[in-house]
Amino acid sequence: MAKKTVATLQEGKTDGRSYTKVIKMVKSPKTGAYIFDERMVPNDAVKDFFKN
Repeated sequence: MAKKTVATLQEGKTDGRSYTKVIKMVKSPKTGAYIFDERMVPNDAVKDFFKN
């Protein structure tokens, strides 16, 4: 019975799945070292994030 309860609770929560954590390696203009740019972006904007 617990499985049914968990499954019904998860059906309504789709807000967390509409975002993706993206990580891009960027070269710092000051030091020349690589830094990581991490952001939570909507699933629709993932390709736009990597284009810039």
